[in-house]
Amino acid sequence: MPMQKFEMVADRLRKWPEIEILRPRPLPESDLLRVHTSEYVMAVKTGMPRELAESQKFPWSPELFSSVLLTNGGVLAAARTALAERVSGALASGFHHAFADHGEGFCTFNGLVIALDTLWAEGHIRSAAILDLDLHYGNGTASLVASRPWIRALSIYGNDYANNVPHRDVTVRRHLDGDNHFSVPILPSENDGASLERLLEEHLPWLTAESPPDLLLFQAGADPLRDDPYSPLDLDHRDLFLRDKRVFEFAKLNGIPAAWVLAGGYAPDLTKVVDVHVNTAMACLEIYNFS
Repeated sequence: MPMQKFEMVADRLRKWPEIEILRPRPLPESDLLRVHTSEYVMAVKTGMPRELAESQKFPWSPELFSSVLLTNGGVLAAARTALAERVSGALASGFHHAFADHGEGFCTFNGLVIALDTLWAEGHIRSAAILDLDLHYGNGTASLVASRPWIRALSIYGNDYANNVPHRDVTVRRHLDGDNHFSVPILPSENDGASLERLLEEHLPWLTAESPPDLLLFQAGADPLRDDPYSPLDLDHRDLFLRDKRVFEFAKLNGIPAAWVLAGGYAPDLTKVVDVHVNTAMACLEIYNFS
């Protein structure tokens, strides 16, 4: 994932006066330790043991720890802002493959669960939901919410993911769901925009089945795009724009503060990835009528 995409998205979004782009504060290490083991946090901080420090599949460097404190701080800042202002977004991922004691899939610490756990510990929320629409199944998130019954996590995915390996054909592998984490594979025979719309209509209500959560975190993946080398799905930019509109409509209709994060996106033409991410913000502006 080319890192310059985040700067390109920010530069595009600065054209809209309704959008304010802020620099987040670094996440305190104490917030990491609520979700991740001290051994794993220390490995990412120091680089030792190297195998654990690089369990997320990219080389460790001394700059890594300060970087992930900022990106995870951005997710927490977006969540706080959503509680105060209805909706917000972070120009970083939710890092949904990260487990308590190791990383996977280029995800070091799980920003989604860290943000919710911090707000829960501070007494700002009593319940929460995670909607993961990245191409890949959010396996790390599922593992972490299993011990947090006040969170509901829904993952609608086109690639399964386990042990640092994506599985493009979702019919050949199936993981176990739990009481508060549920997943829906997008089958090869039903992988277009109309099918995704039906899946959202069918499964979004599961997030509010007991009662509307106090906060929704939305992992808005760009990698379901048909141009993505990992994607077996037949989804274009308009399909993903309509996907995002439907999510924001759902949150607004149910009175749920919503924060989204940018995830995935590996198309060789980087502008196609940036367009997906910018469209997420445009969908938000359209639904919430900021002017």
